Amino acid sequence: MTGQDTAPGEIRSYGGLRVSVLADARTAGALAGRRAATLLAGLLAERQEVRVAFAAAPSQDATLGTLAAADGIDWSRVTAFQLDDYVGLATGAPRTFSRYLDEHLFGRVRPGRVEYMSLTGDAEAEAARYGALVAERPLDLALLGIGENGHLAFNDPPDADRHDPRPARLVELDEASRAQQVNDGCFPSLDLVPRRALTLTLPAILGAGEIVCTVPGRRKRDAVERALTGAVDGGSPASYLREHPAAWLYLDADASPLTTP
Repeated sequence: MTGQDTAPGEIRSYGGLRVSVLADARTAGALAGRRAATLLAGLLAERQEVRVAFAAAPSQDATLGTLAAADGIDWSRVTAFQLDDYVGLATGAPRTFSRYLDEHLFGRVRPGRVEYMSLTGDAEAEAARYGALVAERPLDLALLGIGENGHLAFNDPPDADRHDPRPARLVELDEASRAQQVNDGCFPSLDLVPRRALTLTLPAILGAGEIVCTVPGRRKRDAVERALTGAVDGGSPASYLREHPAAWLYLDADASPLTTP
């Protein structure tokens, strides 16, 4: 696939996954945010409560900014979930994903309910508690990124389990995942990045009715190529997006193994 031409914004399909390549990260994120807003408004027209899980990373800045600014969304009927967060940091502390989501989305739109992960105390018990909340009903929408190692949330290869019986779990972070946090500017050095995290599992994420995934940056290109053209297995957790019937992937030119004119 590398080297093939595609027009900016053109949609290509890989299984059920529809892929658009845009010129830059801001444009890709804005288009992803508009897609998420359209899907969320449609879901709210069909049901009283809509359950949405959100990724937290600099790659999501433009997506969440666009979504937060969208009109016509009754956020009071949205229940929001985290995809993941670091164990050992206080909920809402600097560098936690809960803090990121509060600053970039929740504090702006005020969802009716936000389910935060508790990051101190018994992590296994918290994984079970949070998983039970997620399992009450499948997610309606999930907003995702793809990691430099191909992870979805903190489901790192090669241990990502497509058939994990748990909706959420405690994980030991892959070194590539920890290094990405430094690459993204979230931590100044690797020794400060936590080694454990809570994450929704692949079945919980991929069980969402709709998925919108935003992936900018050159460091993601190899992971994107494996996701689109490699084996569909735990070696590339993002490859499972190709099996989803209603998933959208928005790439900037740097992240795309496709070329644009």
